[in-house]
Amino acid sequence: MRQIVLDTETTGFDPKNGDKIIEIGAVELYKRKPTQNNYHQYIQPERDVPIDAIEVHGITNEFLMDKPVFADIVEAFMGYVAGAEIIIHNAPFDVGFINHELSQLSNNHWGKIEDHCTITDSLKLARKAYPGQRNSLDALCKRLGIDNSNRTLHGALLDSEILADVYLTMTGGQTDLALAKVETHQNTLTAADFNKPRDGLKVIRANADELAAHQDKLLELSKHTDSTITW
Repeated sequence: MRQIVLDTETTGFDPKNGDKIIEIGAVELYKRKPTQNNYHQYIQPERDVPIDAIEVHGITNEFLMDKPVFADIVEAFMGYVAGAEIIIHNAPFDVGFINHELSQLSNNHWGKIEDHCTITDSLKLARKAYPGQRNSLDALCKRLGIDNSNRTLHGALLDSEILADVYLTMTGGQTDLALAKVETHQNTLTAADFNKPRDGLKVIRANADELAAHQDKLLELSKHTDSTITW
């Protein structure tokens, strides 16, 4: 029931070439609703951020100078994601970076992130839902009518918030869930539901003559059965 929509920003494309994580952002969902218990952390990569990467996310070397290294935030981060379903757009990229960072720790008792949570790749879900179409985050926002006008630069927390909207809309949203509950209720009505008082309905009771005529009719019908009819 607990889901975390996650994104990272990095110094480049390949941790094997020395690229590192510089930002992690995550949005928590519980029963498909945002809890506001989000996670956001900038990380000192202990290397320079290339200018072409800065042009994508706007995170400079000067800004990261006083930020903690991954080893200093790993306990809090792994504690936050443990036990949840993690939703990531193009999951192999982010999972690969996180696992590389874990592997570089002097005391890595965590192993890999997938040892502690399940991973769902929202890009795979999008490709299945919209085969042959562009399924980037921007393309999905346009297709699903989600406002991403604040996304002038990539940012891990902002992208996680946008992805949460995309994921919920793409997989049914909240409206469909509410309708499903109504439909289920309507299909499981019992006799008690129909016996509940209905406001505004006028109740007309039989008078003495009508009750006597009703009883005479029942007695007449009982002659054709094995026992007397009583209601």
